[in-house]
Amino acid sequence: MNDATGPIPARAARLSRQTRETQVEVALTLDGAGVAQVATGLPFLDHMLAALALHARFDLSLRAAGDLEVCDHHTVEDCALALGDALARALGDRAGIARFGHAYAPLDEALARAVVDLSGRPWPAIELGLVRERIGAVATENLTHFLQSFAIAARCALHVDVLAGANDHHRVEAAFKAVALALRAAVRPDGVGVPSTKGAL
Repeated sequence: MNDATGPIPARAARLSRQTRETQVEVALTLDGAGVAQVATGLPFLDHMLAALALHARFDLSLRAAGDLEVCDHHTVEDCALALGDALARALGDRAGIARFGHAYAPLDEALARAVVDLSGRPWPAIELGLVRERIGAVATENLTHFLQSFAIAARCALHVDVLAGANDHHRVEAAFKAVALALRAAVRPDGVGVPSTKGAL
């Protein structure tokens, strides 16, 4: 991935990810107002990314052009990798952050739980319990894969469980909102230096 040109504010990152399958441009500011400009060619994914940005209070610009004529997998995966990489870059050495965050988020009958550790060690444990094959133009297996890929690229432990819900749209949206709230807590500056007995994250 390459950095875009121009000055980058504190706790922010801009990058470009280009492969033979996709081109993704992302700009992320952690200390934002939750403003999102997202265009991936997959409206449901756009909806989830806008919800994540809003509830994390991140400012996010993400644009993707992918081989959707093949399927949605490459676009979903590469958006996750680019966003996770942007988060890792925006965090820098991760000194002075709260590091841990957890949240529950309901959406009508659905209830999701997310727990994050911005440890520098990637570990995704994602259980959405989805039944439908697709939501909009996105395969539901790729929504699980999005969160897995994001955690790996962001170098964080991310545990997400959907505890209740009959509607898969509600289950996924509750999960993304819970992740957003957990990230909002974990990236919060707390001024205590590196939050690890190792002295580094």
